[in-house]
Amino acid sequence: MPHTENEPVYVISVAARLASLPCWVLRVLDQEGIVVPCRTDSNRRLYSDADIRTLAHVRHLTEERQVNIAGVKVILELERAHAESKQQHDLPLPRQD
Repeated sequence: MPHTENEPVYVISVAARLASLPCWVLRVLDQEGIVVPCRTDSNRRLYSDADIRTLAHVRHLTEERQVNIAGVKVILELERAHAESKQQHDLPLPRQD
């Protein structure tokens, strides 16, 4: 059975390989609150497909665009706020009967 986009399924080593980042970077991103994976009962990190996409985006920002961690945080926060705002504006208006 296929998993959903937000279902945590990948351990840190697999997530790091999928995002082309070293494991220590994923730990730093977790500590900084940039990409916070789910935790198992035994405290192991589990990443979802959505987390992998965000990690790949972080890699692009840091490696290709030379953005530091503080800048990555700001960019991701702005992107999330923009997506939420767009989603709210796309909702149909209540009917005025």
